[in-house]
Amino acid sequence: MQIENDVPLAPFTTIGIGGPARHFFRASTVDELRDAIAWAHARSLPLFLLGGGSNLLISDDGFDGLVIHLDLRGISVESEDATAVMVKVAAGEPWDAFVAFAVERGWAGIECLSGIPGSTGATPIQNVGAYGQDVSETIARVEALDRTTGLVTWFMNWDCRFGYRSSLFKNYERERYVVLSVTFRLRPGAPATIRYPELQKALDEHGVPLDDLAGVRDAVIAIRKRKGMVLDPTDPDTRSDGSFFMNPVLTTAQYAAFAQRAPNAPHFPAGDEVKLSAAWLIEHAGFHKGFTHGNVGLSSKHSLAIINRGGGTAREVVELVELIQAAVRNQFGIDIHPEPNFINLPTPGA
Repeated sequence: MQIENDVPLAPFTTIGIGGPARHFFRASTVDELRDAIAWAHARSLPLFLLGGGSNLLISDDGFDGLVIHLDLRGISVESEDATAVMVKVAAGEPWDAFVAFAVERGWAGIECLSGIPGSTGATPIQNVGAYGQDVSETIARVEALDRTTGLVTWFMNWDCRFGYRSSLFKNYERERYVVLSVTFRLRPGAPATIRYPELQKALDEHGVPLDDLAGVRDAVIAIRKRKGMVLDPTDPDTRSDGSFFMNPVLTTAQYAAFAQRAPNAPHFPAGDEVKLSAAWLIEHAGFHKGFTHGNVGLSSKHSLAIINRGGGTAREVVELVELIQAAVRNQFGIDIHPEPNFINLPTPGA
């Protein structure tokens, strides 16, 4: 094993923040992953599994243990017929490259998730979603390594306990499983399913039919670019973790109380509950697009994105998060919670 020491973690993250890893190892096979976990356990070191570097905030002090960078690769078609294609994707495969791969082959089901940074292995953990699609709609099963036994386990979709930006792997067994691969059930030759009004409007304006998956993908990426949500080294608004806050979901009783304070706030059905717009809450609590706090701030394109303006620190991000949370709570009586994982840091509002 080639263990590196004192490796800066900021370059491995989309927000460009994070101190050094005391020890660092790249695992490109499951056996290497097992060996690295055993190496850390033998030395009583904490472990952190690093994927594509999106959706996380690492402490300025870094990580005083072993960081394992998962670099498992490979895409394979397990079966295909007229109604479904089963495709297994290794955890280290870049997510957007896989979406492009599926779209090129006319496999519908994930085209609205175009332009999202990070690795495929992270998608079931967060139940990644955007523009009316969640990965839980197409995930058939997840292959994971059980860190407590060293055995590989398969989880069917219903075993994953998917919810809004939540799953078994994030909310219930956070430190136990390492996702190795994800198998998706996609629909060959099928049209895109559009549920997001802004996307439908863009498709109508450009005359893109629903069976043009490439056109749908292009429209999604164009919308994301306008909001600074596609990684671009020339655009400082993209040096971020994407949408930093989750949209709060209220019971009907909670919403009724909220509506007394803000009757004109946008809201959306979420099963038997009601989803609010975190962006609207943030802006109406006094935090406009382009708001700055030291070397961090809000994107000039999207109030949900906290950006690193250059030289930003995790401490500054946490301070800004806490300021926003307090203002929204005071103004509306609503708690908003961050979506990224906080590494070697307490999660604000947890």
